[in-house]
Amino acid sequence: MAFRFLAREAVRVHVCGHRGYSRHYPENTLPAFEAAKAAGATAVEIDVVLTSDGEPIVLHDLTVDRTTDGHGFAADLSLEQIRRLDAGVRFHSTFAGVKIPKVAEVLDWAKAGNMGIVLEIKEVERPDLAVDLVAGLLRSTGVADRVMVISFDHVLLKRAVERHPDLRTEAITHARHADLVGVLRACSANSVSIELDMFHPVDARALHDAGFGNRVHIPRPEILAEYWRGGRDPLPDLVQWIADGLIDTISGDDVPFIAMLVKRAGRAG
Repeated sequence: MAFRFLAREAVRVHVCGHRGYSRHYPENTLPAFEAAKAAGATAVEIDVVLTSDGEPIVLHDLTVDRTTDGHGFAADLSLEQIRRLDAGVRFHSTFAGVKIPKVAEVLDWAKAGNMGIVLEIKEVERPDLAVDLVAGLLRSTGVADRVMVISFDHVLLKRAVERHPDLRTEAITHARHADLVGVLRACSANSVSIELDMFHPVDARALHDAGFGNRVHIPRPEILAEYWRGGRDPLPDLVQWIADGLIDTISGDDVPFIAMLVKRAGRAG
């Protein structure tokens, strides 16, 4: 069964775990993805860079310093060296021994578990090669229908679709553009990723009328608490927008929290 990202086609609003269930698990690891699924996610967002020997791996930063017990740029380390690193112990000793996964492993996991993948190209030294390798993996593993390739680099996305017309892509933006539909058409994207504070219902309707989707990223509850302490609450409007089908995917670090919002809106499928 094909994976549908548009809410009207999926008959649900997707819950996307940002780097997995990254609030309580080491980001971009298989335990974080499994935990996201268990908490109600129907998709996970992952980040992709290349090793020195050209293997696409799941890592947010260009270096391994923040999330592992290693040091240096991923682009200077071979896959064998990457696999020797511990990607869990720095988060918590409970996760000692967790490894940085290969993109191929996560794609196999998504196929087996009927999960969607929102795959961000973070590679900056060889971005076109990263796109080509990912596109090849999507075809060889048979998961092209359940993967959305995303980037802040809209020119990269345009080149990607020119070389691989079967790719589905999403343009990340942190601004409210005067012609958002025009932005997506210019880079041949299928969807847009936007932060909650830049979301407007009129823009969502224009996107849907033109055949485009959207993914809205919301902050963690502790950040939203600043609004609550000030007597402001963006959640009622958010839940109504979800209920109205204006949002196709809602993503965040706290998967149970966003799953609860989708369920409250009656759009969990």
